[in-house]
Order: sequence, then C-alpha cells, then structure tokens
Amino acid sequence: MIPLPVLEEVIDRSQAAARIEMLLPIGVRPRQLTARTLLAGLCLTQADGRPAHLTRVHQALSALPEDDQARLGVIADWRTGPHKLTYRQTEYTFGLVTGALAEDDPCGQPSRALQAICDDLLEASIPEAFKDASTSLAVDWTDLESFSRPPPRGTRDCADPEASWGHRKNNLLRTQDELFYGYYLSAAIMMPEENGPAVPELARRATLSSCRHDPVRAFAPVLTAMPAAGIPLGDILADSGTPTATLLPGPSRCAPPARSSSRTCTPTTADPKAPTTAPSSPTAASTARPPRAPCSNSARSPVTRPGNKPPPTTPAPPSSPGTSSAASPATTLTATTACSAPPPWARSAAPSGPPR
Repeated sequence: MIPLPVLEEVIDRSQAAARIEMLLPIGVRPRQLTARTLLAGLCLTQADGRPAHLTRVHQALSALPEDDQARLGVIADWRTGPHKLTYRQTEYTFGLVTGALAEDDPCGQPSRALQAICDDLLEASIPEAFKDASTSLAVDWTDLESFSRPPPRGTRDCADPEASWGHRKNNLLRTQDELFYGYYLSAAIMMPEENGPAVPELARRATLSSCRHDPVRAFAPVLTAMPAAGIPLGDILADSGTPTATLLPGPSRCAPPARSSSRTCTPTTADPKAPTTAPSSPTAASTARPPRAPCSNSARSPVTRPGNKPPPTTPAPPSSPGTSSAASPATTLTATTACSAPPPWARSAAPSGPPR
C-alpha cells in the first residue's frame, strides 16, 4: 500500500486539486470535503486494491488516524462539536467534481479538462530521476467492465449509459471473441531505449473510452499532446494488431470514427545483408510489362524485306535450347518497357487485415 504522504505529494505536485476547486460552485458555507481530500481518498482506494466504489472512498478516509482526519477535514469543528464526514457529503462533492469535468453532451470519452487532470496526475507520479530516463513507450489497451448492468435490448436505460458492448479475447480454446459491457482502457508504459539502461515500467499516460470508439484513435491525441507538454516521444511499441490511427479533422472529438483496415508493425533493426541476385518478387509494385522472350524453337522465322531497315530496338539475345529458364539471369525492368496497362500481378505489397 502506498503511504498517504506520498499520495498527497503527487496531488500537490500535479496542482489538480486547485484546478478542480476553481471549477466548482461556491456555496453559502464551505464544503467539508475538499477536492484535495477527495483525490486522496480515490488514490487510497486504488492503492489498497479496493473496488472503485464511492463507498470505499468514504471508508478509506474514515479509517485514517485522527490526526490525518483532522488535517484533511474528514473531522471538522462545527458549532455543535466535532463532525465526521458522512457518505452523503462525499457523494455530494463527488457529484460536483464529475459535473464540472464532464462533457456537455456525454459521448463515452473523457473531456479535455478531465483528460488533462489525469495526465497531470500520472506525470506527477513519475519520480524526477526517471522523467528523462527514456522516451520509449509501450502502448496497448485492455477491457474494463462497467459497474452497471447492460441495458435492455434496444434501449440505453441503465446506470452507465456511456458504456457500450465490446469484444475481448479470452483464454478459452475457441476463436470467437467474448462480449462485455464497459470501456477500453488504453495505457502507455515507460520502456527502456534500444540498448539502453533498464527503467521502471511506470504508467505515463492513460485514457478510458467507450467501446463505441476505436481505442487507438481515442488514445492517439493523448500521445500527440505529450511533446507540447515538454515530454519528447521516442519509439512507440505496439503489437501488429494495432490499426493505423489517422486523426480525422472534425468539430467534435466524440464523433465515432471509422475503423482502419490497415495494420502497422514495429520495424526491427537488422544488420545489412549482401545484395541478392534472386529474381524480384511478383508482388513488387511495377507498371511495366516484361519484354517478350524470343522463341528459339519456332518453326517460323521473321521475314526481312529488302530495303527495309530493322526496327531501332535491341532485342534480347536468344537463349540456348539447352539452357533452362532457372539458370538464366533475371531481367531488369526499365522505363523503356513501360506500358499503359499494368500486369495482372501488379498488386499492393502491403497486407490488409481486419481491425482489432
């Protein structure tokens, strides 16, 4: 379990509590539960491995020593005497915070303000000694079920309407994906540089998106915003099933984009090899028609009329009848053999596959 002073240092370093307090409404009397104490309770619940329930947050704050409770405002001095924080007060402050950081039109993705708060909290959790240790990140996503039960078919009447049905892989011996109701959790983990020293695998960025959105497209703006915050990006390690994310311009960041059908693979660095003399692959992108080889066993011979000059082309030397086609050198296509009609084998060398 992470000690409370460490969590408080991360919250203060990120300045997230002060920014949240500026967004909350000001009432007639001050709230007993501040945004800083609420964030501390949320961090205590997650650090202790408890379920992410609001009741657990209230229990974590109520279980602190009395000195810490008085310092954080869990126990406050009222006119009637000491007053301990109630669950209703915790629920009220949590509702104010979520309302201030939520989108005006919920769409299954965090708002810019909420994503910025999460980015600052994760960045503040990185020790100063490892902030510049590596610029490489390992990116992947996983499934995260919602606390709510799925809505009836054809409706969205449930406790978590922003969640959606998604697919996930399981360890069962079958090829079908398993359905779940919830979100996709994407994360970027620090990784050592190539041939570099080892670094701790700390989470540097994360986001949560509904299963209606492509998790790669939802996570791409979070990564591209890192250089603007002064964090350089190096190698991004992803599996071969990660679809290519093309950021489409649009007025709304919550519009469900179409999935990409192409796939990207991380290139590996290998030693240069000697040039090979093998013939080129038939899948190479070429628009030139190969020259027609002269026939050596044809019964007819070309007729040359007197007075006519041969065409100004240099035919390829005829091959010997005893020479096999496998031993003949490969013919290099040049621009002089270009033809307007592409050969039937001229296809794209890039494989295509279904998106993940």
